[in-house]
Amino acid sequence: MPKMKTKSSAKKRFSIRAGGSIKRGQAFKRHILTKKTTKNKRHLRGAVGVHECDSAAVRAMMPYA
Repeated sequence: MPKMKTKSSAKKRFSIRAGGSIKRGQAFKRHILTKKTTKNKRHLRGAVGVHECDSAAVRAMMPYA
């Protein structure tokens, strides 16, 4: 059997934590920041986990993670 390929977009966007959960970056923090409040931008900092209903799709894109 040939090797399965990891989706290049997924390996750039997601990483697997030690406990098995999937880490992702926050969206809506790149541009058009003037109309967003300081509180909104502060809460968009850092990384969050992928929701349980989406984690199966992410794992399918990253078969060896």
